[in-house]
Amino acid sequence: MAEKKFEAALGRLEEIVKELEKGDLPLEQSLKLFEEGVKLSRLCTKRLDEAERKVEILVKDGSGNVTARPFGEEEDE
Repeated sequence: MAEKKFEAALGRLEEIVKELEKGDLPLEQSLKLFEEGVKLSRLCTKRLDEAERKVEILVKDGSGNVTARPFGEEEDE
């Protein structure tokens, strides 16, 4: 599968879900779409995980200094 942008992959995944939900496809075609959907789902999850690792938040410490830390990292208490 060629490298797809997140939005394109998510859009295609939504199309696949709609087709499968109709329930009027032959089994073979349903399986192919399901397999494609699983691959797209994994790709989207991977891209979201990569984006989350890149996101940082600015934190002000007790001295008023501002530092960057990864989003979701627990503060030490």
